[in-house]
Amino acid sequence: MALERTDKILSSQNVASRSEIKSMIRSGRILANGKRVMRPEEKYDPETTVFTVDGRELEFCRFVYIMMNKPAGVLSASNDKHAKTVIDLLPPEMQRRDLFPAGRLDKDTVGFILITNDGELAHKMLSPKSHVYKLYEVECDKELTEKDVEAFAAGITTGELSCLPAEMKITGKSSALVEICEGKFHQIKRMFQAIGAEVTALKRVRIGEVYLDASLAQGESRYLNNEEIIHIISRKHGI
Repeated sequence: MALERTDKILSSQNVASRSEIKSMIRSGRILANGKRVMRPEEKYDPETTVFTVDGRELEFCRFVYIMMNKPAGVLSASNDKHAKTVIDLLPPEMQRRDLFPAGRLDKDTVGFILITNDGELAHKMLSPKSHVYKLYEVECDKELTEKDVEAFAAGITTGELSCLPAEMKITGKSSALVEICEGKFHQIKRMFQAIGAEVTALKRVRIGEVYLDASLAQGESRYLNNEEIIHIISRKHGI
């Protein structure tokens, strides 16, 4: 049984800020198991304690997993003073103070980004050792050939960039599906530059075995279901 401060528990559930919760406690607006909470430092087990805020029972949720269809022009960050972030795009009912994007998509890249507060899952998802593959739709300014497919399969190495083998499937004259299990800085773009191409459009469509929900418009989000949460950490899917 892990005990935590009342203000920490309630702020993690987006009830209010910790200073606001302190004021709410003084006003008698918060109950724990039917009894008035007297001080913000009072500790409870968040998994078993029933909190009531202004007469409404709080449903505690330790971790959340959100799929967002990220639009272009938005940063993959928790906060930024000068630009809109993926966290800013979440609707009010999804907002929590501990959320962060698990991994990054470039500002001009669109598609599936996972937002969570589960640091352990994010670490596993991003570690190359976990072999969690991500699938991208890529358009470039070069006619792609089987030679390019072979170059990706062998592993791109150029300058300071060294990439594990990646699978490329040509889908059009200058478009392809690319699957990687790493997340190096501008990796897809730099891999294409290594074969003499510039990426003109990039979209992530799958993480692990979970595909981007086709019903989500750019900027929209939804919670992952239990099956998707299990499958987000998976090995090679194949294209």
